[in-house]
Amino acid sequence: MAEERRPPEVDRAAASRRAVAARRERAALKRDVSTRVISPQELLRRALADPASPAGAMRVTEFLTAIPAIGEGKRDRILASLGISPVKRLGGLGTRQRDALRDFLDTRWPEPRPRAGRSRLVVLAGPTAVGKGTVAAHIKEHHPEIHLSVSATTRAPRPGEVEGEHYYFMDDAEFDRLIATGALLEYATVHNHHRYGTPRGPIEKVLAEGGTALLEIDLQGARQVRAADPRATLVFLLPPSWDELVQRLVGRGTEDAEERARRLRTARVELAAQNEFDYRVVNEDVASAAAEVVALAAR
Repeated sequence: MAEERRPPEVDRAAASRRAVAARRERAALKRDVSTRVISPQELLRRALADPASPAGAMRVTEFLTAIPAIGEGKRDRILASLGISPVKRLGGLGTRQRDALRDFLDTRWPEPRPRAGRSRLVVLAGPTAVGKGTVAAHIKEHHPEIHLSVSATTRAPRPGEVEGEHYYFMDDAEFDRLIATGALLEYATVHNHHRYGTPRGPIEKVLAEGGTALLEIDLQGARQVRAADPRATLVFLLPPSWDELVQRLVGRGTEDAEERARRLRTARVELAAQNEFDYRVVNEDVASAAAEVVALAAR
């Protein structure tokens, strides 16, 4: 009997490494869905575009349980109702199954749709460490036609900060006066310490002259702006992946382990609110993300 032929040892090792890498990529994609860095619809689009990719190779059971609030029991009921076998991979779904799964996702987790009649007041928000300030600074440097709002704050100036350029520095009494007179478009207490707010006057002046104003603020502030001006354009800045967001936060080296853990918990909450926004922009490259925000502001 002929001896069974086995692939060379080097080939088996390479195949093993590829399999491990694919599992890691699928695990990262599941984290991105569970933390809402990407929508379930986006993962499905990637799988259908390239069935041989890690997204395409993901079993539909893994996909569904990665979605928040779906456990194994609910997952099985969903698959039964959609007529999809639990052994199916996302990239191998038939046309009817694709449509059924897509309709299910769109009904329960609709993706944001831009509203009509938006103003040239643009709000840029996103989770901690996503790079909002860096993107806003790039826009300020390369697109002077867009007015970047200067916030008021009760904290003291840091070395190199200039009054009226980086912040309007003031004491608590002056900040209270701005609140009482309605002179702030939005305001918040940050880290249970200092207060920050957006003066209304400069924004209204820019808009009255037909210009575009950009506010780089947190989620709480974005909600206040939406309440004050429902026509404002809200843009949510996303990281390329959850793992990249964690790496950026760790890489800053400005917080201890306890503070990093707190900020990551906050980031999960912030990411869950992205559907309140009109647009989502992924900050994989600062210049590209800035260009996308500028293009949205011009629409």
